[in-house]
Amino acid sequence: MTRAPIIAPYGAWESPVDARTAASHDGRPEFPAFVGDEVWWTEPRPAEGGRRALVRRRADGTAGSPLPAPWNVRTRVIEYGGRAWAGTARPGTGPLIVFSHFPDQRLYAYEPDAEGAVPRPLTPLSPVGDGLRWADPQIHPDRGEVWCVLEEFTGEGPSDVRRVAAAVPLDGSAAEDRTAVRELSDDSHDFVTSPRLSPDGRQAVWIAWDHPRMPWDGTELKLAAVGPDGTFGAARTILGGPAESVAQAEWTPDGTLVAATDRDGWWNLHRVDPATGEAVNLRPAQEEFAGPGWQMGARWFAPLASGTLAVLHGKGGQRLGILDPATGESADVPGPWSEWTAALSTQGTRVVAVAASARSSFEVLELDTCTGRTRVIGAAHHDIVPPEFLPDPVERIFTGPGGREIHAQLYPPANPYFAAPEGELPPYVVWVHGGPTSRAPLVLDLEIAYFTSRGIGVVEVNHGGSTGYGRAYRERLREQWGVVDVQDCAAVARALAEEGTADGRRLAIRGGSAGGWTSAASLTGTDVYACGVVKFPLLDLTGWAEGGETHDFESRYLDSLIGPYTEVPERYRDRSPVTRADRLTVPFLLLQGLEDVICRPVQCERFLERIKGRGVPHAYLTFEGEGHGFRREDTMITCLEAELSLYGQVFGFTPPAVPALELTK
Repeated sequence: MTRAPIIAPYGAWESPVDARTAASHDGRPEFPAFVGDEVWWTEPRPAEGGRRALVRRRADGTAGSPLPAPWNVRTRVIEYGGRAWAGTARPGTGPLIVFSHFPDQRLYAYEPDAEGAVPRPLTPLSPVGDGLRWADPQIHPDRGEVWCVLEEFTGEGPSDVRRVAAAVPLDGSAAEDRTAVRELSDDSHDFVTSPRLSPDGRQAVWIAWDHPRMPWDGTELKLAAVGPDGTFGAARTILGGPAESVAQAEWTPDGTLVAATDRDGWWNLHRVDPATGEAVNLRPAQEEFAGPGWQMGARWFAPLASGTLAVLHGKGGQRLGILDPATGESADVPGPWSEWTAALSTQGTRVVAVAASARSSFEVLELDTCTGRTRVIGAAHHDIVPPEFLPDPVERIFTGPGGREIHAQLYPPANPYFAAPEGELPPYVVWVHGGPTSRAPLVLDLEIAYFTSRGIGVVEVNHGGSTGYGRAYRERLREQWGVVDVQDCAAVARALAEEGTADGRRLAIRGGSAGGWTSAASLTGTDVYACGVVKFPLLDLTGWAEGGETHDFESRYLDSLIGPYTEVPERYRDRSPVTRADRLTVPFLLLQGLEDVICRPVQCERFLERIKGRGVPHAYLTFEGEGHGFRREDTMITCLEAELSLYGQVFGFTPPAVPALELTK
């Protein structure tokens, strides 16, 4: 017998998706790779202080985390980190794992099958805080070394730093001796990533770029000869430049060099001649075969033993395919997954990756290219809540100013046991992704389900400047940050109200990091929203540009997003929410980690000082031990419940079983 739904206002519906459930399943597995016949990866542990655990899946299918707390496999290189571990199989003695430990940022070697195994340090403690950092390790057993990216701080300032490709001895001789680390490249570039040795050991390539460019603006693919003693010869640029982004380069088993570059307006794969730099597009398409380099060691493609390539490609969301570089033909892997992360690894005919769909969270998958079978092997998050409480998202394209396309994803309210009173339209929240050179993936997110199952709709806006839609779409934000992103979000919100999908009087906006900027800029620059949630945001452009209030990686990002500060200082002042605080009239919630070195608490404090005494209802919650992006379960629970309480107070409903957020004026 079908149960009649309970009539209750949108937002007041009861839901099995509580804040603890959403928080405990936050995050995703990262950087899976083969170690012999085993697969290893890292995954989040929100209930364990937000650490990242190293997970081992043996050949017999059993899995577990061999390194208990407090071991935390994560690197702080460029603050956004990246690949933090590598492994190699050793017949007769078991795996050798090398990883970066987050608290001290040292590299450690770990032999899990050795008697009394404990990690042993390979690199020294930094004389300047945790100013020696390591990322994207690649073990070369025959050389007795692990190659990686070294980030070394030379002073107290955020830009007192140098980065080189380096080789660390596996025998531990560098654990107390910094001079035992062999530097492979020089420090003539501000940034380097992904050193890769050719199969014959005679050449190496890596990617480099310099301020003020970001890696999606322009990078150079460098090549050097490698001598018998392992030293590099003179480096030369063979691909890329100020207006061409080389995102990844790999050697195939036969010594062919393949690179992903956007020289044709999209990140396509090219075969590159190491001698001349001539690049041939393997499959010309208006699709992305790579993405923005926010983390070290990202891999959108990986060579297979057959000579084919496992590739991620698509417009918007990427799918996994197998590409034959000889013919340009490709075949996609069947399955429900709509989003794959840049973490491909291959061995023989096998591919391991991380993917998710609109009905499943990110999980570790293994593909056998011989049989075509893909199976889930780890981190599965199925059946956490009944599927009828999950939203059915819809991809939409809206029209923005000047007729431009705006990509978005709509998550309508969904709860089989409740219905709204006749004639009531649901409130909607515009979610803005971080970056801003990034994109919101179309995947199951229990944070979204937390709201939609209570009757609050969510729309994720991939505004102009987002990735996945080619370089031209990405560059809509050039010198237009705080304009195009704000306009696109407002256009989507207004369109939902005009078509009768959303209640135009009950619209909100929320975002973190760059999304926090767009949210704050929207609240101080439009009259579209009734309230907003702003998480670990940038609020004062001038502080970033001249006050050193961020880290080195993004310290010149605003040159492209806003314009060079020395040329347009008034633009920095006029667009900053901190200087437009007098225009803010609606309630807001501000959330900030006190250990954040990217968007620092001082910006929130400056903003709050500007609104003091103006009678705007607000709450400011800070969290010890949290940095840029929240990782601890208790923090995420507090934030979700506070956000829901804000919406209840503003939109006029009483959320069940949620502590009331105290708003001050």
